[in-house]
Amino acid sequence: MRTFFLQRHIWAAGAWIFVVSFSGGMLTEIGPWYLNLKHPDWKPPDWAFGVIWTTIFVLAAFAWSIAWQRTQTVKQRLTLSTLFIANALCNMLWSVLYFKLHRPDWSLIEAFFLWGSVLAIILVTRSYSTLSGWFMMPYLIWVSCAIALNYETIRLNGPFN
Repeated sequence: MRTFFLQRHIWAAGAWIFVVSFSGGMLTEIGPWYLNLKHPDWKPPDWAFGVIWTTIFVLAAFAWSIAWQRTQTVKQRLTLSTLFIANALCNMLWSVLYFKLHRPDWSLIEAFFLWGSVLAIILVTRSYSTLSGWFMMPYLIWVSCAIALNYETIRLNGPFN
């Protein structure tokens, strides 16, 4: 029975990577609005974002899978899965606010919720597996950098209406 749930969870982690990556890609428009923004000199090149996010999501899926294997109860699995789903929603909401609504100011506020969702995942997953917590650290570091980048974009281009 445990093998069935393990396999089902691996599929769920893979689906999570696909949905979040695909949605994020679909919600990200590198069009005239974005290209006309002033960006800080230290911003990574646009092509690097896909590589960074893909790496982060793969590590996060491993973190989820490892922690899932070490959970003992349905409640623990539900908590773990809820945190990852909430994180995915925060991630997608940031893209909507920034790229679709052209509101980096609103996305900056939302980015702190995204950061908090990653921190919550780290705190919960590391209680099951230290390795899972470490696999989430690049995500926390990247969201921290993204917050700084988001702030600098507002400072260089704001206010937004």
